[in-house]
Amino acid sequence: MFFKLRFFQRLLHQQRLQTVLVLPFVLQICMAVGLTGYLSFRNGDKAVRDLATQLQAETGRRVEQHLDSYLALPHQINALNLDAIARGEIQLQDIKGSARYFWKQSQIFPQFSYIGYYLDDNTGSGTGRWFKGEEIVASLHPGGQLKEFTYGIDNNGNLTAMLQEGEYEGTKEAWYIDTVKAGRPIWGRIYSAMSYEGYVAASADAPIYDRDGRLLGVIGIDLLLSDISKYLQSIKMSPKSRIAIFERDGHLIASSSQQPVFFQAQEEVLRWQIEDFPDPTLQAIAREAKDRLGNFSSVRLPQTLTLALNDQPYFTSIIPWRDRYGLDWLVLITFPESDFTAQIERNTRTTILLCLSALVLAIILGFYTSRWIATPISSLKKASQAIADGNLQQQIPPSSLQEINAVGRAFNGMAAQLQASFAALERSNQELETRVTQRTVELSEKNARLNQALAELQKAQARIIQAEKMSALGQVVAGIAHEINNPINFIYGNLIYFNTYSQDLLKLVHLYQEEFPKPSLSLQEYLEEIDLDFLSHDIEKLIDSMQEGTQRINKIVESLRNFSRLDETDLKLVNLHEGIESTLAIVRNRLEATRQRSAIQTLKMYGEIPPVECYAAQLNQVFLHLLNNAIDAVEEANLKGATAAEIRIETEQVSDRVRISISDSGIGIEESVRDRIFDPFFTTKPVGRGTGMGLAIAYQIVTEMHGGELTCDSAAGRGARFVIEIPTRADRSIIDEG
Repeated sequence: MFFKLRFFQRLLHQQRLQTVLVLPFVLQICMAVGLTGYLSFRNGDKAVRDLATQLQAETGRRVEQHLDSYLALPHQINALNLDAIARGEIQLQDIKGSARYFWKQSQIFPQFSYIGYYLDDNTGSGTGRWFKGEEIVASLHPGGQLKEFTYGIDNNGNLTAMLQEGEYEGTKEAWYIDTVKAGRPIWGRIYSAMSYEGYVAASADAPIYDRDGRLLGVIGIDLLLSDISKYLQSIKMSPKSRIAIFERDGHLIASSSQQPVFFQAQEEVLRWQIEDFPDPTLQAIAREAKDRLGNFSSVRLPQTLTLALNDQPYFTSIIPWRDRYGLDWLVLITFPESDFTAQIERNTRTTILLCLSALVLAIILGFYTSRWIATPISSLKKASQAIADGNLQQQIPPSSLQEINAVGRAFNGMAAQLQASFAALERSNQELETRVTQRTVELSEKNARLNQALAELQKAQARIIQAEKMSALGQVVAGIAHEINNPINFIYGNLIYFNTYSQDLLKLVHLYQEEFPKPSLSLQEYLEEIDLDFLSHDIEKLIDSMQEGTQRINKIVESLRNFSRLDETDLKLVNLHEGIESTLAIVRNRLEATRQRSAIQTLKMYGEIPPVECYAAQLNQVFLHLLNNAIDAVEEANLKGATAAEIRIETEQVSDRVRISISDSGIGIEESVRDRIFDPFFTTKPVGRGTGMGLAIAYQIVTEMHGGELTCDSAAGRGARFVIEIPTRADRSIIDEG
């Protein structure tokens, strides 16, 4: 402080009074506004990057889930068809009857461009959507020849007129040879066809064996990949975002762009390489990502990159995706930083303009204020110089400033009595010094109030940022709950039908056993191999466990919805136990066992409490802060050798209030810092792990928003206990005041 004062003394030495009055005031305004703008920009930028990371991860999960379900369906249908062949429902030599069977499946699954089989004697049958002008056609291959006949199919599945005749030898094709060589279900090549617009498909193939394990042929389904592009186009992340799926050699599978992934070159249809794709954004990002990674074939783990395109940063993720049938693709997700930072940049420009305006206003006010003060002082200076020259008849004109008037009266009296009384001059000087001291004290008090206002502004800014984070978290949680709820409801609803169907099938098997008590030797061996009695009893347990699992997931989704409470911004009567349970569901993964410690036990000792009139989402935020702090304390205690790992939650009604206490077996809080834990920006955690605003915001929510109390009872080495007390009915006057 001494050196700072010396610096300003030297800086202001021999300066004009106007400069001395204006410069410190302008510097103080610049520092305060500049610091506020800088902190606002930094925190906003961090929030954008966190949101971008979460958005990339969530989009990647949605794309992976869609690929898992969409690409698993052909192999599942192949498995059902193989089972139908084994049961005799599909007679391989009855190519017309087989075509009728596959026609029914083609109607159910419009994404299948072909369903059929081909045997080693050139017998084959299948249906699909590859012939222009016809919705579904049948392709028949009589055995012993290479002839292929294409027929139309009416609405009853009957063959109509022959549409085309040609030659085709499937046993020489790569899809047949590769499947036979693999001896298991695989994915064949991805191919395009000129004869049918948009025909880009992947072949899911499986070998057909008889009961003796002898190869009969290959059954396959061609799956249209264009629906994957439609799904990617339906995902709306940001105005300029792009999503692409491609093979490791760079050939495109699907993209969110409106450009098709294939093009016609002379007599064939080819798929684009991603680095040559007509979409300029995807093309540039793919090329830069390939340069950064070396090549796409080496990507084994998800990669997160920040790439530059037209001097703009793009958040980019490359996620590997594989399945057990041989597909090995990459998912590219990219969007520009500007889609999220535009509002921040506008706010920054607004802040700069406000800073400049405040600076100009401060200079103008400082100039006029200094001039207002300096003018009467200048008159006093002239009169003093005149008295020094011997002219004692000087009179100081009146001023609008009380202090200057007092000095003028003293000066006039001094001039009249200069020769008569030096004592009067001394008293006047003393009076002047006293008033200057008083003025200095007043200025110091004003400066302290300005500093307090700045501190309150910083607190308000931190609270706003925290509130925005919690709002974003609530929206993400609500979105996740919605996305999970739809497929779970679908699974849970279908389990009822699956239970009924399985019971019907088992009943059918038992009826077969009663009607044919002496099955063939091969059937007896197969019944012993699958252990039919065990299957009959175990399938009911499996269905019960699946129903229990879906019910548990429904409860988790309900907990996520209760925690977010996005629609509850007003005072409402709330069951606090539901809020605590919802918050525990949010932090449940942190309570589970890790390599460093055992699972944290949660002891819930709930008393009988009435519904409480409160802000539910804000109280959930308080519970989340306290539970996270308790888990951090228990983990740190375990690192230091502690064996206990538990958190105790107790509730009870005390008169017209409800008391909630959260205790932990952590390291405790030292007495020297216990009184400061609710102060903003105060934290005992390492740099990067804590902001110091969690308990401060929790304290404000409990005391100011709900008129309650938040206290802490702790000591080093014996854990901590936080106690919340809020009235069961809100005091409107206290809440409005807060």
